[in-house]
Parts: sequence; structure tokens; C-alpha cells
Amino acid sequence: MAKGWGRKSALTGAAGMLALTVGCSSGLEVKVTDENSFDTAGNMFAYAEFELSGEPLAESLGLDLDVLDANAIDKPSAFDYIAGIESYEYSEEAMYEVVEKSGLGLHLLNGPAVQAYAKEKGVSANEALAARFTQFAESVGSAASDIQQNMFPTTIEYASGDPHYSQKVDTGKFADGEDGAYVPNYQVDFASLRWDRSKMEKTLVPSAYGATMLKQALWAGDFLGNVHSKDKDEELDAASVDPNDPNVALGVSSADGLQGMFLTEEIWNKLLAVRQGLFYDANSGQLTAGKGAAYDPSQGLAYLPHSIAVTENGDKDYPGATKYEVKDKSSQLRDQWLTLWPAAEFFGTVDQRPANANRNPAFALAFDGSPFPAAPAANVDGDPSNDVPSDDPYTADRDVMLQTFRNIQAMHWNDQGGWLLSEHDGMKPGTKGDTFDAGYAMEALRIFERAIDGKPVGYANGEGAEGLDTEEGKQALDMIKRQADFLIQNVLRKDGLAANGWNDKGEPDDSSPTLEAQTGAIRGLTAAYLATEDKKYRDAARKVYDATDRLLWKKDWKTYMTDLDGSGKYDAYTAGGVSAMLRLALQNLRNESGDAERLKTLERDAIKDRYVSFYRTVINGPTLDQGMQASEFWDTGDRYVEGDKSGNTDKDAVPQIQSAGGPFGVSPILRPVEVSK
Repeated sequence: MAKGWGRKSALTGAAGMLALTVGCSSGLEVKVTDENSFDTAGNMFAYAEFELSGEPLAESLGLDLDVLDANAIDKPSAFDYIAGIESYEYSEEAMYEVVEKSGLGLHLLNGPAVQAYAKEKGVSANEALAARFTQFAESVGSAASDIQQNMFPTTIEYASGDPHYSQKVDTGKFADGEDGAYVPNYQVDFASLRWDRSKMEKTLVPSAYGATMLKQALWAGDFLGNVHSKDKDEELDAASVDPNDPNVALGVSSADGLQGMFLTEEIWNKLLAVRQGLFYDANSGQLTAGKGAAYDPSQGLAYLPHSIAVTENGDKDYPGATKYEVKDKSSQLRDQWLTLWPAAEFFGTVDQRPANANRNPAFALAFDGSPFPAAPAANVDGDPSNDVPSDDPYTADRDVMLQTFRNIQAMHWNDQGGWLLSEHDGMKPGTKGDTFDAGYAMEALRIFERAIDGKPVGYANGEGAEGLDTEEGKQALDMIKRQADFLIQNVLRKDGLAANGWNDKGEPDDSSPTLEAQTGAIRGLTAAYLATEDKKYRDAARKVYDATDRLLWKKDWKTYMTDLDGSGKYDAYTAGGVSAMLRLALQNLRNESGDAERLKTLERDAIKDRYVSFYRTVINGPTLDQGMQASEFWDTGDRYVEGDKSGNTDKDAVPQIQSAGGPFGVSPILRPVEVSK
């Protein structure tokens, strides 16, 4: 589905002129409130939702993706362009900034799998990583020369940093393109794209490295979801090819397949790092290794703490950790669902259980021993009593996923009330629930149920399939249903909006309802509907959407207020939630012939109008220095053209990266804004 990325990306077509839907003349302002801080968790979460609200959404609504052209602005329609080009490509660009370019974390050279490979081969870690990358290139029918230079692949990512580039971005010409465009040097050499390490918050927060893993897992699943021919670089059906055919290579294309390999290697090393020592033993007060499938929380809690400070080894090129120190030992529900969700997504890629009849044969080829190791037979036979320790991707992911799920059950689930709690201090649970986090935890539990039961996840997470009917899947489904029932009975207000949360008695919060809470309620209720097919949950989600549109949409802003009191403050979590809300409205909640009530707000064209207005107003913004999206490049139409020094060749409201502010420019990431007029 995804288009080629990297040196082989096409730079074709004629530059267009964008007719903005908002602008200075309207008096609308979407001012950036913090230019210097990048929130890893919020950004990666939002961009995961942008990805799902991109090409997959547009294609599900009938668009032929082949007609999209980044340089044909608003063609075939504004909605199609924003979804298929901007939303989708913004999400991809930002991920690469974090996991390959900025240096925002510990270098992959220090990853456990890379270190083990170096020891096994008797070579240096640098040589081992180079050998792995060469192996990846060969497996996708590419050449080692196609690998971008001076990458900074991450083992695990930090909580935040300053997104300004720390040196001049190399926009010089690498190669000629078409129609006067050219490929800039920084597209093939990432050396000039580093961030300032002294301004990074060098802490490990599960929601940050988990949300990044969510982005990695979604894209890796897309990139490795099929095979292709080496000679024509054309996608082939993995189920109908001879895997021993020398002309068949892994990945949907050589360029995308190569990126899929890099992302998978990063995820694998991250999971190993987490499992080997980032769990917190509540009894000893020390960091410990995870126990995975053998973990029993009743025998002592071992969970992912909210914040761990990192002391680096001083290697500026390949930084690793010499010390970890727990700064905040609490367990936060947001950290846990933003770990469970990506682990479940990745499980759909690495699952090797023979009982799973839904396994994608393309994934099987990637994890058959080369380039990634297969799981021991004992670990995939359905009998956990005979499991053996293993560092393969399947076992590492299963272990982190199951331990996180069991901790959500043990530490964040109020079984008597049937609701999720936001916090646990390691000794006792907190007293409050949060609608946004509960709703998204429900979605994480839905993806977990699908993954553990062997149903498709990723872009196919809404497809019907016969599952394995596991005990863990049943438990997750019960939690989803009970939490959904609680939301309907206790959290939804008379005006149709959802309260922001509830107290230890299950009583709803009486503060001004936020837009974020509405997106969480809709996400959770829709998850319950998709998991159970019980239409009462869809009906409830439709009512919350209708109330959100009626009560929070501000016509002269061309977007939503962020609370009922009239605020316009957007952060990345809110933006991601709105993206998901609009996608779910189009895919699952819009008016259908069998609906007892047709809501004007849920007509397909009305939802599309909201989608376009929200993205143009809040994400792109009315002017070059406003809006959440800080910058962009060729994937979203801002080609590099010889003689054009404007820093904005597509003439929209989002500048090229080197022209986005500060002395050297800003990465293509999301910044918080405040809408006003």
C-alpha cells in the first residue's frame, strides 16, 4: 500500500498551488505555543492515528491510490489528497525523524540482538550492525548502496527533545529529478538531520518508546505484508508464489521492504531491552527482567515504571546506556496501553503458532530463520508449561505483551466497578479513571484480543476472522464490554457528551468536558462495537459524536473547541484523537440504511468536510508560522527545485524543513497550538 521511500522515491509531476481554506484575512490564528519541545509519546501516538486515517481510510472509501500525486494538490478531491498524501506521509516522515535521523535515543548498535550477533560472529558491534543491514538489503532484492548514509537507528527512544536541527541541513543536489526538481543530499545522507543531544530529556517513558513502537509496528506490517519480484520490483501475492524462486524477495517493494527490515530490527532490539531490565520489582524496589508468559502478578508485581533516567556512555556517535535509575515508579495506564497496543500489532507480524490459520505467509517468510530467527517449537505449540527461554522476536514480543496485559488486569482494573484506573503506585491502585485513557485502553485490549486469538491486526484490524478463542482473549473481551457498559451508564451526560473521568465511587467528573475525552469515549465505544458486534455500543458512539459536533464545533474557527468552555488549545494527543474520531465516523458510525435515526452530523459528506477543515485549520494552519505541522518535504509536495529559494515550493502553509524556524530549521513534527479569533 505504501509508496517507495528513500533514494528511489519519485519526484514527478507539476507543482500545484494550494487554495487555502483558512488564512490571515479571516482573522483566525493557530499560534504555536511551544516551538522547542517535542513530545515523543504524543507525536508518535498522533501520527499512528494519522497513518490509519490516511491511505487505509481513503482506500476503504473507494479511492484508487494509484491516482494520488503529491504534486497534484487537492486531486482528485481535497479529502483524498489530505488523507492519502498529507495525513499518511506526515506520519511516515515523523517516524523516520525519530528512529533514523534525530538521534533521539540509544543507538541500535547497542541493542541486545546486535550485541549478541557481534559476539556470535566474533566481530565488533559496528561490523555486526553493518552485516545485518547488508543482509536486510539482500533479502529484499536491494543493494547495500541503497541504504541511506549516516543513519541513527534507535534501540529505544527518549521522552522528549528539541526538534530544531543542530546544524545546517544539507539541501544540496544529490541527483536530478524531473521538471526542474532534484533529490537533496539529506534524502540519502542523514548526517545533517541530528538534534541537539544536550537538549534531550534522556528518560525512558513507556508511552514514548511504546508509541514509537506503534508507529514502527504499523509500518513494518505494511512494508513486509507481501513479497515482490526482484526484476520488475512489482508486488506479488505471497500465498501464490514459490518462496524458493530466486526472483522473489521480501517486502511489498525493494525500498519499502528495506525500511520494513530496519523497523523490525529496531522493534526486536527494543523489546529485548525492555524484557531484559526495564521492569520494576515492586517488592525489591529495583529494575528487573520480565518474566513474560510465566509472569503471575499475584506472586509480586513487576511492571513498567513511568520514568527511568538514562546515564549515557559518552559515545556521541553511538550512545549507549551505562546506568538506569527509576525516577517515577508509578504505573500509568497510558504507559501500559501504549505498550500493549504496539506489542499486539507486532505480534500479528511475528506470530508463528501453527494453530493460527490466519497467518500472513509473507510474514512467515521473514521469520523462518533468515533474516530473523524463528521461535523454538516449544514456544508456539500452545502449551506454556514447556516454554523455553529465547531471544527470538516472537518470544520477546509475546513476553512483553503478556506481562503488560496481566499488569493492566492486576493494577489498573477495578473488577467490582468494571472500570479502568489511571494510576497505581506499585503498592496500591489510584482512585480515578480517565475517559480518554480508558477508551484507548479498550482499543489496545481489542487489538490484543485479536492478536492473541490469531486474527488480523494492522490495517486489517476490522476484518472478520475465526480466532483461537484463548483464555486471555476472553478476559480482554470481558474487560472491553464491562468498561463500555460503565461508560454508557455512568459517564455519558444528558447533553450527549462524555465526562472527562470518574472518581473511586464511579461518579462522573463535573469539570468542563474536553474534546480529548470525547475522542476517547468514541474510540472505546467503537472498539466495543467492533469486538462484540453489539450495536448498542455503536449507537452510543454515534450519540457522542453527534454531541461533539453540535456542542464543540466552532464554525468561525473551522474546527472544534477543545472543551465546552471554549478553549482552543490542541496538543498531539487531542489532534490524534480527532483524527481517529473522524476516521471511525466515516468507517463505522456514519448513517446506514438500517439506522433508526439519521443524524445530519453523520452524513458521509458532512464528516469529510469536518476532516478537511480540521486538517487545514489545525494541522497545516493558516500561515507558514502557524499550525501543528512544523514542516514537510517532497512526500507531501514540497519538492526541491533548482533556483527556488522560497522554502515552500508547493505554496501551501507548511514550509520545507530548513525554512521552518530557528537557525537551521525544524523537523516535520507536531507542535502544540492555540486556536483563536
